[in-house]
Amino acid sequence: MNSTLDIIYSRKSVRAYEDKPIPQNMKDAIIQAALRAPTAGNMMLYSIIDITDQNTKNTLAKTCDNQPFIAKAPLVLLFFADYQRWYDYFKICDVEKLCFSKNETMRRPQEGDLMLACCDALIAAQNAVIAAESFGIGSCYIGDIMENYEIHKELFNLPEYVFPISMVCFGYPTEQQKNRTQPERFNKEHIVFENKYKSLSKENFKDMYKGLENSSPKNLKYIDGAANLGQHMYLKKFSSEFSKEMSRSARKAMESWKNKNGDGSF
Repeated sequence: MNSTLDIIYSRKSVRAYEDKPIPQNMKDAIIQAALRAPTAGNMMLYSIIDITDQNTKNTLAKTCDNQPFIAKAPLVLLFFADYQRWYDYFKICDVEKLCFSKNETMRRPQEGDLMLACCDALIAAQNAVIAAESFGIGSCYIGDIMENYEIHKELFNLPEYVFPISMVCFGYPTEQQKNRTQPERFNKEHIVFENKYKSLSKENFKDMYKGLENSSPKNLKYIDGAANLGQHMYLKKFSSEFSKEMSRSARKAMESWKNKNGDGSF
C-alpha cells in the first residue's frame, strides 16, 4: 500500500461541501495535474472551463438535471472534448493548400476524433480528481453536462468541434459526507477478463449484484412496479427522462459534426 493507492481506494463522490473556499494554490495544482494527464499523441484534445460566475453555476444546477449542490460547489470545472483548436490550427498552417497540392480534400474531425478527444478530456478530469483528493478536497462527476446541448453551446460559446463530456464539482466534504459509507463496487471477476470478453450468465449476474443488493438501504423500494433490482435500475437510470435527454443532446451535437462534412460521417 502507498499514499496514492490510499487516495484511490478510499475516494467516494462528494455532493455536499463546507462553506469554505479552495485556496488558489491548491486550485492551480489541481488544474496543473489535469494538464499533465496522459494524452493521445501529446495533442491535448480537450479544453477546461473554470466556472467562477455564480449565475452560471446556478444555471448549471438547473440544466444538469436539477442538482442544487452544483451551485454551492467552491470549484466547478468543465471538461470538453476539443478538436476545434487543432482544426483551427490546421487551417492557420495552410493545410488546405497542402491538401490541394496533393489533389486531396482537407479532412474534418469525424467519429474517431470525437471519441479520442472524449478519452483525453476524461483522463484529464480524473487526474484533477485525484489531485484534489490528495488535498482533502472531495469531488463529484456530473455527466449531465451532456444534456441540453443547445443551451450549453450558447452559454459557453462552443464551436462545432467542442463537446462537453463531463463536469466536476470540488469542495471540502461536510462531516456527513466524510462519514458516509463508501459505495460497493462489483467484484473483479465480473469486470476483468483474460484475453477475451466474457458474457455473464444468470448465476454470474446474481453473484455480481449480491454485494450491491446487500449494501442497499433496507427500506429501498423499487420504483414504478419494478420487481427486482434490474427492473429498478432500468427505470431509474437507463430509461429515465434525463438519460433520454442525454442521448438526444449527444445526438444533436454529433449532427453538428455530421452536417459539416456532407459525407455521412460526423
